[in-house]
Amino acid sequence: MVAYAIFTRERTTNQSEMDVYSSVVGAAGAGHALTPLVHYGAFEVLEGAPIEGAVVLQFPTMAEAKAWYDSPAYQAAAKHRHAGSDYRVFFIEGVA
Repeated sequence: MVAYAIFTRERTTNQSEMDVYSSVVGAAGAGHALTPLVHYGAFEVLEGAPIEGAVVLQFPTMAEAKAWYDSPAYQAAAKHRHAGSDYRVFFIEGVA
């Protein structure tokens, strides 16, 4: 069943680290079956805490989403995201 990785950036704390993350994260997708669906487009928060932006990635399965997230390439990039921002990140299965 299709799965989605959803990232909401709640606060940037170090723009330099985020610049590094932005420059390396794309390469972390190599060899993984991911489809970007949303990438920091226009948005409106209707409920809950404010966010700075969101990313939604689609994967064929939850296992493939986890394999990408846990991959050495993504984890090397993610350390810059962790150092430069506060995010909420989760996986969710789609409907059949």
